[in-house]
Amino acid sequence: MPTTTDTLPITSGDDVVRVRQKVRVRATEIGLSLVDQTKLITAASELARNTLDYGKGGHADIETVLGDRRGVRVIFRDRGPGIPDIPQALTDGFTSGNGLGHGLGGARRLVDDFDIQSIVGAGTTVTIARWKR
Repeated sequence: MPTTTDTLPITSGDDVVRVRQKVRVRATEIGLSLVDQTKLITAASELARNTLDYGKGGHADIETVLGDRRGVRVIFRDRGPGIPDIPQALTDGFTSGNGLGHGLGGARRLVDDFDIQSIVGAGTTVTIARWKR
């Protein structure tokens, strides 16, 4: 599938806003419905904030996917401490910080595709996608 990718750093709160804005632009360009746009943007915002707060910064690759499936994929990468227990981290109410513990599980419910890979001491990669219906 051909893709167009923008890579945005996530090192400050302003970068979280920029990720949201770029995801919104891509979702609009690909023709996602307003509901699908809102779900994707909300998930991306949460994951960008997690990248900053828990992953100590990183970056997001925002891709427009064209081909048999059309949509927007966002890949968040950090070099933080990693997640030792991914199933626990996806459980509503679990938090390793000061949050409410709805971030990862909530983001997963808002998108069509969700994948998380983490290595303790090396970082975490979360990939999400929302597909045009």
